[in-house]
Amino acid sequence: MKYNQVDIIAHLRSCFDKDMVLTGNELNGRFAHIWRTEVQLEAKAILFPRSTDDVAAICKICTAYDQSIVVHGGLTGLVGGTLSDNSDIVISMEKMDVIEEIDPLCRTMTVQAGCILSSIHDAADFHNLFFPLNFGAKGSAQIGGCVATNAGGLRVKRFGMTRNLIIGLEVVLADGTIINGIKKIIKDNAGYNLNQLFIGSEGTLGIVTRATLRLEEKLINRKSVFVGLAHFKDAIHLLRFCDAKFSGLLSAFEVIWANTFDALSVGLKSPFSGSHNYYVLLEVLDNHILDFEKYTQDIFAEVCEKNIAQDVVFANTAHDQELFWGIRENVEALNALSPYQQHFDISVPIDKMAEYSERVSDQLSKVNGVMHSFCFGHMADGNLHFLVGKNTSENALKSLINEIVYNPLNDLGGSVSAEHGIGLEKKASLGISRSKSEIALMRKIKQALDPKYLLNPGKIIDKNE
Repeated sequence: MKYNQVDIIAHLRSCFDKDMVLTGNELNGRFAHIWRTEVQLEAKAILFPRSTDDVAAICKICTAYDQSIVVHGGLTGLVGGTLSDNSDIVISMEKMDVIEEIDPLCRTMTVQAGCILSSIHDAADFHNLFFPLNFGAKGSAQIGGCVATNAGGLRVKRFGMTRNLIIGLEVVLADGTIINGIKKIIKDNAGYNLNQLFIGSEGTLGIVTRATLRLEEKLINRKSVFVGLAHFKDAIHLLRFCDAKFSGLLSAFEVIWANTFDALSVGLKSPFSGSHNYYVLLEVLDNHILDFEKYTQDIFAEVCEKNIAQDVVFANTAHDQELFWGIRENVEALNALSPYQQHFDISVPIDKMAEYSERVSDQLSKVNGVMHSFCFGHMADGNLHFLVGKNTSENALKSLINEIVYNPLNDLGGSVSAEHGIGLEKKASLGISRSKSEIALMRKIKQALDPKYLLNPGKIIDKNE
């Protein structure tokens, strides 16, 4: 049965507790993105389910009313995937934040979708276990959003992206059907892997409500090292050298261009006595090497002997660790340098990174309205971040900057999205990274699972394209 649209709020209020349905002025103080708190949330209503059954009930009602749905996690995305307007119902997962089970023997954790990533880290640590997914927004990001965007972060080199860390998922489809794939087994080749279909789908195919996570044994030895380099090719040599010497223990390998390092270090004490053209921050995690300190020192002594690096600085204390990674994650210092910014998250083959960054930086420097550009990123997995500072938010300038950053990627075999997804911001550029046949297949999958296009409408692909 199809209902009159004007009745949906009354219908929802009749089914759920008063504090689970907010409308009108009750939305004041809520946002669509935690980095942009000047933008007030626009929605017909925001709902706060406490269980999977609540989510399923909401979806059934919305399907009956042909009502669009936008899901909110921690709101830390950068591509407009959580934007809504006054015609949308927003489902916030923030009350579904329970850690349901930790199984130390199977090394799994089952959590609700609204569970904060840092809470997952703490819970795993209590059991001498370790959940590898890690990035700057870990104190706000929810695991459901991590799954929906296939989040990456700092340790993809060793542990993979979110999809590599998920064993089972529970998902609610647009019509309210619950797909319960919560399991603890790693190997399961019984037909299609439906979990992988929803990971990275940005809430357009289903709403993730629960997840079983793959945990690792807690790694006791952690060493962070900052390296100063003269040439980008030295970073490539350093990556291969360290990968071989540490035999799979290398967990993070971040590259930072000189102007970016200088800006990130403002207000923090640089660990270097001099300056360099490039900087690499790397992390090694280990449990079994007896004299880990000496082992690490010997490897980087060889790095210097081979003239790969100009300078090497070790994090010898917890304070040093905090300083090193504080520099890398001090992106707010970059944002503070201009009134407007465009953030880019792209993938480029490692051997093309220097060529690409030089080309893009040179072109951006000639654009009126661009104040500066900063380049840094997860070099080991081919992921670069560009942050472009501007003195205006004009759409023409935004489009020109997008063209400069995105257009070279097709010829280089790169991607417009490495780890944040497509959302609204990158939808016009999807064709750079995906062929027409791939996009057509995406649309068929969308139509099969969400024929009314109710889930996160307008994100990734449009209904009438």
